[in-house]
Amino acid sequence: MAGIVLNVEKREKTGTGGARATRKSGLIPGILYGGPRGSIPIEVNAKEISLAIRSGKFLSHMVELNHQGEIQPVIPRAIQFHPVTDEPIHVDLYRVEENSEIDIDVVVHFRNHEASPGLKRGGALNIVRHTIKLRCKANKIPEEIVVDLTGREIGDSIHISSITLPDGARPVIRDRDFTVATVAGRKVEAEPVAVEAAAAPAEAEKKEG
Repeated sequence: MAGIVLNVEKREKTGTGGARATRKSGLIPGILYGGPRGSIPIEVNAKEISLAIRSGKFLSHMVELNHQGEIQPVIPRAIQFHPVTDEPIHVDLYRVEENSEIDIDVVVHFRNHEASPGLKRGGALNIVRHTIKLRCKANKIPEEIVVDLTGREIGDSIHISSITLPDGARPVIRDRDFTVATVAGRKVEAEPVAVEAAAAPAEAEKKEG
């Protein structure tokens, strides 16, 4: 639990005009869905949402909604931002129970670049997946997935099977050992050879002439 509590009210005005009126009053429109209650239009204080986003623990944690004293754990599923001001303009929240399992994208961080022989020799880290969708308990969402680059050589592929996942979490994709990143060689190393090979016939032509 991230310790974030959002005070919400049921939104009476829906549609484009209703959403615009909600924003003018300092609130952000949203949808609360999931569970037997179905979808409910809601409105949340804009300042509370902005503070939650700046905490860095909003999209990747379970938070609490407070509706007239009733507390409901939820997972933020999506946030829409204004294209110019970059302020949040809409939020989707999904009801969960603390011990229920959910699927959520968790960010991947790469560590120990300096301990990779391949990277030290000029190789490049090619990141295939910046996030990985994990299945875990709603109250135990991992902060991150850490990939250790120690000992990685040029040509190495890092698959999900070689990564130690947080306790209680497992990848949603189970039918294949998918690639998370590779250590690739620099293409520029091959270019001088190609140029020299192309120059050889030209030199031969000059001598024949």
